[in-house]
Amino acid sequence: MAEIRPIRGWRYNEALSAHIDDYVSPLFDVVSTKQRDALYRNPLNSIHLSVPRDADATAAALQRLREWQESGVLRQDEMPGIYAYYQYFRLPGSTREYCRKGFMAHIRAYDWSENQVLRHESTLPGSVNDRTELLARLQFQTSATHGLYRDDAFELERYLDEAIQDPLYQTEEDYQGARDVLAVIQDAAVIHRFQRVLAERQVILADGHHRYEGSLRYRQAQLAAHPEATGRESWNYHLMYLTNSAADDLRILPTHRLLLELPGNLSNEDFLARLAVYFRVMPQEDAFGLPELIAGKPWAFGLYLQGQAYKLRLLPEVHEQLNWDTTTEVKALDLTVLHYFVLERVLELKGPDVQRAWPGIAYVRSFSECLSRVDRGEARAALITNEVTMAEVERVCHSGAVMPPKSTFFYPKTIGGFLFSSIRDDDAPNPFSACL
Repeated sequence: MAEIRPIRGWRYNEALSAHIDDYVSPLFDVVSTKQRDALYRNPLNSIHLSVPRDADATAAALQRLREWQESGVLRQDEMPGIYAYYQYFRLPGSTREYCRKGFMAHIRAYDWSENQVLRHESTLPGSVNDRTELLARLQFQTSATHGLYRDDAFELERYLDEAIQDPLYQTEEDYQGARDVLAVIQDAAVIHRFQRVLAERQVILADGHHRYEGSLRYRQAQLAAHPEATGRESWNYHLMYLTNSAADDLRILPTHRLLLELPGNLSNEDFLARLAVYFRVMPQEDAFGLPELIAGKPWAFGLYLQGQAYKLRLLPEVHEQLNWDTTTEVKALDLTVLHYFVLERVLELKGPDVQRAWPGIAYVRSFSECLSRVDRGEARAALITNEVTMAEVERVCHSGAVMPPKSTFFYPKTIGGFLFSSIRDDDAPNPFSACL
């Protein structure tokens, strides 16, 4: 179902690749202000292309890209290939080293209605506009989005394992503590095998909804401007990192909700009383035990309110009151329960659009940060959540619906600057293109 094609990747030259840690960067939507400031000080760091900050940011990025290409900072590989990309990482509190295996290639930028690439999150128009403008100006993809295909037979992993033994380069440790390794597969027969496997599958977009939708918008504009287009032009495609959702090394971390305020000057006592209408509210002595206390329990949450911890468990009989116009798969999610019964019913923030726009909520991945910010008075309360499972993501995507905002945090994130791709047609041809 999903069409992929190999690319002639653009990469830092051999001398710079030997110090690739100096040039990679976090994705545009996860990089902090402090990280940005440090990365911008390196004139060759990839952040200058992915998150330009000049007055005319896209023009500055284009000028820098041209300079890097003309001076040889970036070089294009002679042969097209599929790029194996492995990420080795550990989770907090665990000694196990995971390895998420995948590959980068171009995938056709399918419209959502085609049901070839499935989404699980809604996008923000402003962020999509930014990504579309940058892509249209550069005609260059600065970081891969993350897609998932399911292959329970693990047919492609043996080719990836073989390729990764001869890496092009690797990081010592990226900003999130992972070790990233890149290799390339240029054997036409093997590439055809990858294409056949993906041609039988849908792809779930795990990360990068705004960048993918930017590619969709750009492709739609190009189709309108070029009615004679064949469909094989490079602007029909999008750079994606594809991983097998059947793998055990695919990790999704929870994203907690931090209530910076309680609407209407709601007191702590009234907040707890309103919660008790829908939840069993159980005080706990140890706030640090909340994640273990709710682990694996459906519709269970931790609450940290002015130094006091609570376990919240939805009263089973009230779930049928959840009347949002969405699928049963979405209604079953913990985070849908939290957003509906806590944000809509208790805090009277009516509907997903109102909740998404409300400035009184922050999305925080660190459990300890949640507690410390409440203790410092920076927030009124923290709502501690379980992670979403891969099975839940698949069920929601195949139902045609989307999850509440910030439902998933696939870990680790891909990094920018490891591999670039062009969607300029004059960058694509080579003597071997017809074979692939």
